[in-house]
Amino acid sequence: MSKHIFVTGGVVSSLGKGLTSASIGMLLERRGLRVRMQKLDPYINVDPGTMSPYQHGEVYVLDDGSETDLDLGHYERFTNSPLTRNSNFTTGQIYMRVIEKERRGEFLGKTVQVIPHITNEIKSCISKLAGDDVDVVITEIGGTVGDIESQPFLESIRQFALDVGKENCLYIHLTLVPYLKAAGELKTKPTQHSVGQLRQIGIQPDILICRTERPISLEDREKIALFCNIPKDSVIEERDKDFSIYEVPLSLVDHELDNLIVRKLGLRAKSLHLDDWRELIHRLRNPDTEISIAVVGKYAGHKDAYKSIYEAIDHAGLEHHAQIRVGRIQSEEIEREGPERILAGYDGILVPGGFGERGTEGKVEAIKWARQRKIPFLGICLGMQCAVIEFARNVLGLESANSTEFDKDTPHPVICLLDEQKNITDKGGTMRLGAQKSVLVPGTKISSAYDNPIIFERHRHRYEFNNLYRQRFAANGMIVSATTEDETLVEAIEIADHPWFVAVQYHPEFKSKPTRPHPLFSDFVQAAVRRQGNTNYLEEVPV
Repeated sequence: MSKHIFVTGGVVSSLGKGLTSASIGMLLERRGLRVRMQKLDPYINVDPGTMSPYQHGEVYVLDDGSETDLDLGHYERFTNSPLTRNSNFTTGQIYMRVIEKERRGEFLGKTVQVIPHITNEIKSCISKLAGDDVDVVITEIGGTVGDIESQPFLESIRQFALDVGKENCLYIHLTLVPYLKAAGELKTKPTQHSVGQLRQIGIQPDILICRTERPISLEDREKIALFCNIPKDSVIEERDKDFSIYEVPLSLVDHELDNLIVRKLGLRAKSLHLDDWRELIHRLRNPDTEISIAVVGKYAGHKDAYKSIYEAIDHAGLEHHAQIRVGRIQSEEIEREGPERILAGYDGILVPGGFGERGTEGKVEAIKWARQRKIPFLGICLGMQCAVIEFARNVLGLESANSTEFDKDTPHPVICLLDEQKNITDKGGTMRLGAQKSVLVPGTKISSAYDNPIIFERHRHRYEFNNLYRQRFAANGMIVSATTEDETLVEAIEIADHPWFVAVQYHPEFKSKPTRPHPLFSDFVQAAVRRQGNTNYLEEVPV
């Protein structure tokens, strides 16, 4: 039978349950165990696909087209656990499933209630990842203990141990031990109260992971253990990591969390080997060079809106032994102040995806700056569409060129709505989503990066390059370097006489790992390193 680990959070939100869960998954995999990961989100939205990045951060897209919570990005970056639509469920999805069953008469006239119908549905979702080929299922419960919307999920995991046996379940509670500067000491009372709330609903945590900015003394650990009714060795310190999130697994190992989990669940596991991960951290701390990359986006002011972008840049920096200073630049700043003041001095420019007209002209100006000054450029999704618009206006001379997303009456719709999207009215889950097959054009920069003629990358968009303009672009130096297999959709473009100017319709950041950087980000960063080290690099603006 598969074992189950449930990770909950208390005291405050944003403690890092996703990172901690991902780190636990990685450590168990490194001990030879087959792991599956899952997050249950308490919000009523069906998925985060229609939520603002300012509310929720980035929407993380899986191969099967699921729009999921950004914590699933941590799961994929840290582990090899295959993720599907069964890896992320929300309150909205749970209630929708139960209501659909009620409409079909599956409850035989019974009154539909939170207990047992909603909780049974939640337990069913948890069970979907278990199986003969899975040793451990890690389920992260979103939200904070005490939230009203989290209660059905907590009740469900309480019941789950009764269904499968407590010996097959482990409850890990992530909490905060704050330091009060005025008192000069750590305070354990919030942790005691958080665990008390869990115990009131029938869940006794087996392990406490305590987030803290200061070391927890032996006396404080003993106090937490006593009042939370757990052994002292089950109180695990997780100190804040100012340098890198990739230090978290090593910190947990230092406190023997992996041994504790293996022992409590009675797992047969191999010895832990983390030499490659320690070497990765060494490279992070000891770079050979430093470069700067500007990420110019509509949501650049929000640190989680482009989470996977920033991580993929760091992964590529690791590969090239480079420390990367990322400038998070809101595209509206460039509209107000111009690219000269904002972008001068950067070794590379990246324009990510987004929706809506606001800030678009700033992205176009940033791309013009990169193209004319031969600065390495990577455009992603809307970043590619803005690159097409910029080239059409300033090279082809089509002054009013635009996307029909921003100007339905543009005389030159170089970017237009996908045919399959024209009759769609619902917003959620209706875009071109998930892994799609693309064919690369031999001899191009993108073909060289992948070293493979066929790729599968994840998409999330409604608009596309207008094929009516394809020949005009090619004749003036912007070539199509990747298409769908039937050549109907343009998946990537690049400029032939530029050192490195590549833009793609898909989202390569979703398939990057610290141990396996994405090839496009790797080549982009390599081009920026090369530029930074070349004092004779061309800077003058072409006519």
